[in-house]
Amino acid sequence: MTRLSVNINKIATLRNARGGNIPDVLKAAVECQRFGAQGITVHPRPDERHIRFQDTRDLRSVVTTEFNIEGNPTDQLIKLVLEVMPEQVTLVPDSPDQLTSNAGWDMRKHVAFLREINALFKSKGIRTSIFVDTQLENIRGAVETGCDRIELYTEPYAADFNTNKEMAVAPFKAAAEEAVRLGLGVNAGHDLSLENLSYFAQNVPGLLEVSIGHALISDALYYGLENTIQLYLRQLR
Repeated sequence: MTRLSVNINKIATLRNARGGNIPDVLKAAVECQRFGAQGITVHPRPDERHIRFQDTRDLRSVVTTEFNIEGNPTDQLIKLVLEVMPEQVTLVPDSPDQLTSNAGWDMRKHVAFLREINALFKSKGIRTSIFVDTQLENIRGAVETGCDRIELYTEPYAADFNTNKEMAVAPFKAAAEEAVRLGLGVNAGHDLSLENLSYFAQNVPGLLEVSIGHALISDALYYGLENTIQLYLRQLR
């Protein structure tokens, strides 16, 4: 079964809006795992507007499933990853002022840089994943970086799902098939939801893991965190 990693950034956003430690990010991570999540994802940004760098350090002691740190591999993030030693790092090309991730890596420009970063993390035993779109040239370029997996950027799928779900999923199916052919693991994330997740998982081959934050935490406001995680896991079954 495809694994569910819960991105807890939005829980930190809610905490930061008021100050203090409510809701407690560490407790949320523990509960997500207790309720069935098979991983915890964080995406610390330089302005610390949601997950803080110290949160990431503190979470290492409570994440007992799989810890996935996402982000742009700046010197600051690289230092943090090597200190925390997560099971997986996902390299995302977002700028410091970006509201959310909105594109994958352009491999024509960044292969050499990503190869160096991947080599560093892999030498420490950290699995590496690269955030990419569905262009096959970028999938093939990912192989050249030496990464273990790709993470497919799924916002275009989510945007087109209600218009034509077959057309929406087709490029992701093709990209995953190419990745599997080349020996890469396949992850996915961004705007996956209770509405569109099951169809995606059924039609994208080799899907190992999805990372879901905004939709899942929003659904938890209505359904409760435990029930929501179980609902997402059912979509993956």
